[in-house]
Amino acid sequence: MSRVKQNQIIDDAIQSIVTITKSQGSLSEQDLTVLNEASVKLQLLRSKKGRTNKQIRDEIAKSVELLLTFFIKD
Repeated sequence: MSRVKQNQIIDDAIQSIVTITKSQGSLSEQDLTVLNEASVKLQLLRSKKGRTNKQIRDEIAKSVELLLTFFIKD
């Protein structure tokens, strides 16, 4: 996948997290923490230069794990 496409996917994910955070006024502190942590991970990934595809996949996987804790609750 091209770097431009990867960056677009990361940007779209960050924007989606921001939209959820702003549009949901009833989020708990834990939910906000999880969403913010995922957003920060993605923003850091976006700003890194010289990353390998494996590094990108690993960081995105970590962000997805965080988001799953938000969307799937016991």
